[in-house]
Amino acid sequence: MRTGYGHMVHDDYVARVRVVHARRQARLQAIRTREEALAYQQEVRQSLKRIFAPRPPKTPLNVRVTGVNEHPAYRVEKLLFDSRPGYTVAANLYLPHNLSGPAPAVLGTCGHSAEGKALPLYQAFCVRLALAGFVVLIYDPVNQGERDQYALLQDRQLVESCTHAHNMMGKQLELIGENLTMWRTWDGIRALDYLLSRPEVDPARVGVTGNSGGGTMTTWLWGVEERFSMAAPSCFVTTTLHNLENELPADAEQYPPGLLAAGLELADFLIARAPQPALLLGQQYDYFDRRGLRQAAEEVRRFYALLGNPDDDFGCFIGPHGHGYWRENQEAMLDFFTAHAGLPQPAKLPDEELLVSGLLQLEPESLWATPSGNVVQAGATPIYTLIAHRAEKLQAARPPLTPDALRNKLAELLHLPARQGAPHHRNLRPARLGETTYARYAVETEGNIRAILHKKLADPEHAYTLDVAGEAHLYLPHFASEEDLLAEPLALALQEQHELYALDVRGLGESLPDEEGSFWQPYGLDYMFHGYGLLLGQSYLGQRVWDVLRTTDLLLDQGAQQVHLYGRGQGALLALFAAMLHPQVATLTLKNGPRSFREWIDAPIVRWPSANFLWNALAWFDLPDCLAALGDRVTIIEPWDAQMQSVEDTDRV
Repeated sequence: MRTGYGHMVHDDYVARVRVVHARRQARLQAIRTREEALAYQQEVRQSLKRIFAPRPPKTPLNVRVTGVNEHPAYRVEKLLFDSRPGYTVAANLYLPHNLSGPAPAVLGTCGHSAEGKALPLYQAFCVRLALAGFVVLIYDPVNQGERDQYALLQDRQLVESCTHAHNMMGKQLELIGENLTMWRTWDGIRALDYLLSRPEVDPARVGVTGNSGGGTMTTWLWGVEERFSMAAPSCFVTTTLHNLENELPADAEQYPPGLLAAGLELADFLIARAPQPALLLGQQYDYFDRRGLRQAAEEVRRFYALLGNPDDDFGCFIGPHGHGYWRENQEAMLDFFTAHAGLPQPAKLPDEELLVSGLLQLEPESLWATPSGNVVQAGATPIYTLIAHRAEKLQAARPPLTPDALRNKLAELLHLPARQGAPHHRNLRPARLGETTYARYAVETEGNIRAILHKKLADPEHAYTLDVAGEAHLYLPHFASEEDLLAEPLALALQEQHELYALDVRGLGESLPDEEGSFWQPYGLDYMFHGYGLLLGQSYLGQRVWDVLRTTDLLLDQGAQQVHLYGRGQGALLALFAAMLHPQVATLTLKNGPRSFREWIDAPIVRWPSANFLWNALAWFDLPDCLAALGDRVTIIEPWDAQMQSVEDTDRV
């Protein structure tokens, strides 16, 4: 049945981000003087403080040095520290021999590699820096290297990739009003705390660098941590608009909530620190669009021209390769850092020489700070346990809400505007499903978004009008109306009993953005739309609920006196929220719906897609609170658990 709406949601988000992009461009072009540049910079810094929150208190690092590797020119200390109580980070500290006094230092941030700090490519930039006279601390990102958070679990298919694991953590953090962006950034801030505690380090000369995911963390840390004196992010900085247009999903930590809502772009993290020395690095054939990198570099250079010395303090280097921190980019970073740290320019060391000389440890075990290569197995608290502890505290402190207060809070968290009137609809061409003809209607819920409504027809001649009975029955499928109308027992039974309407909200059914297999994996386009909703300070889940509310308004406008709402799976969550918010929903039937958000927190791994997670919901309510507010209007059939598997007990609320 899919008939060409697959790019609808994508194009809608592109249009939204282009508006933000255009406003920001106009703002930047209006800046002509140093005073105006400083005023903009101060606004950026204040916005970044709001975005990179909440910040936990700084607690004891509990540093443990567990071993040392000796080399002719430097040594590597293998160490552990706790960025939060029980939340352990594994790291390597590269210390040059024969330091005559406090030396310049660099914090190394890793890209998305299973080996983390032990990846030879990342060892290489640490070794090059150490040989040039820098103290270097490189640490494992969560779920990379020694920080696999799921090491004690048997069923870990959904988190085998570090990027998929990040997205699992990210969506659970959203339910408690936190985000992986800040958790990852906090690891870097605490790593910097340790680096600056070393007597070998000169605190006035401290840089930060990393590639890809490490380029992300370098960018974030540079923008929010003023103790760094120089930075070189590699293979990350472009524009969010280019990433979106190019269908490039990112990790959960790469969607800082509210960044676009504040009118900011990735270049603003560099602008926030101008005129401190910074070097942007990219690759000619990177999937992070080089057009966006060049645009960012032009914007940043303009601020450096207004505030400092653009020729010496800011640069942009694009290497000849695809994505990666290859030798040319490492050497560009090293030249830049040594110049600003007052060190002599180092000799160029080919990768082959690093390998032949034994400067790189090809066995990750040689750099482990834990006995088995895993902090959780060594006693650290996994992140999902820390999230569950926070959810428990929120639940204990949650104020009871009246039904009206609960509805208001739900509408606020979903970012829903007030509804007025009924939406326009189009009578589309009918479609055949099996032996049956279905009328199709495009409900224009907002802008260029159309929710596609389907109705089984006894007479095909009635396909081009929308005639609604006094009792309207609206069904929301788990994934697509086409699937449920043909095979789902509840939908089949309802079609026999009533004139049933089935609705594909944005991103489901007829507007599915990619193939079904891609939809369910944690790095598809549906996940990307959820991420851009966060960037824009909106709610992708709320936009889907909006489609249901506006379609309900349409059915009422076209003759219905009341609406009976049904939802299955993902559709059950939409139906529950729509019934809470629309006073003319008479009854609600939920099949295969989630039992609670808290259940999604208590389970280490959750199969429900990210678009079903409501930001900060558990600070205010949980799904049983909504069910209780609706009372005996609700029927529950075969609820699903966190793995989207049926729970045996069936009950009524």
